[in-house]
Amino acid sequence: MARDRRHGAVTSLDVALLAGVSQSAVSRAFTPGASVAQATRKRVFEAARELGYRPNAIARTLITRRSRIVAMVVSYLENPFYPAIVERMSQRLQRDGYHLLLFISDTEAADALLEQLMQYQVDGIVLVSATLSSALARECARIGVPVVLFNRVDAIGNVSAVASDNVEGGRIAARALLDTGHRNLAFVAGLENTSTSRDREAGFREELARHGVSRYRRAVGHYSFDGARKAARRLFSTGRPPDALFVANDHMAIAVMDTLRHELGLRVPHDVSVIGFDDAPQAAWDSYRLTTVEQAVAPMVEATVALLMDQVDRKSASARRVDVPVRLVVRDSVRGLAG
Repeated sequence: MARDRRHGAVTSLDVALLAGVSQSAVSRAFTPGASVAQATRKRVFEAARELGYRPNAIARTLITRRSRIVAMVVSYLENPFYPAIVERMSQRLQRDGYHLLLFISDTEAADALLEQLMQYQVDGIVLVSATLSSALARECARIGVPVVLFNRVDAIGNVSAVASDNVEGGRIAARALLDTGHRNLAFVAGLENTSTSRDREAGFREELARHGVSRYRRAVGHYSFDGARKAARRLFSTGRPPDALFVANDHMAIAVMDTLRHELGLRVPHDVSVIGFDDAPQAAWDSYRLTTVEQAVAPMVEATVALLMDQVDRKSASARRVDVPVRLVVRDSVRGLAG
């Protein structure tokens, strides 16, 4: 039973006195991953239970200058790939005693958003925002805030980044379509100013050229559902329509498939083949069975946390880039490609 403490809340000092350890040992005992003997941890927890003590995260922040909060900035959650990333990132950080603070922003200036982030005294920042990433990351690096780009790269190369091998992913998609006899190809781009869309298209274009295919049609879907539907309509409104599409992510690929089938009366894959990118959960639904280039979420999250913690713990100040391998997940949306 908790002791009756009439002169205020139970503090870590009270726990330390009862357990016969230092106050810093109490703090370490309640910090996941901190160095503390198992016997000491046991005495601290027993004393805490007896006193009814719960750690005060705010007080700990003032003492350690660590909030154990990591901010994650995303543009939007419409793309089903990103809620899965947020969940996995939160779970991974919790294993190390950190908590995820989610910011959804795509319109604020980088300096204004950084001011908001720092009001929470975050220990580090993971940037996923398509349009804010580069500017905000450089500002973080300038003032010494630990930061990692997720699923994007910095063109200048002075910010740590984790991304899939998007160029190779584009090559894989092109090979899959060429090997199954498709020649009249098209690419549905994301946002023109994002490294993900640029790199995926670059790999696609390189592989086509290597096989003697110098031309392909393209339309921009802006990484949005409605944008992808409009892109599909444009590609099939004039001239000879494509017989296969490589779409820069699954969210748009699903929109394209819906438009082809329900609006244009085309069959996938009998009339048109479609390849996506991400392997979002919906790609496996029976309604779509989308063949796609998989982004390996678990290794990407693991690498992101490792790079961020190296900065938080001041083990490394140099920018590093991790490219995570990709693979083709074969389902039923490409004609002639067996799953």
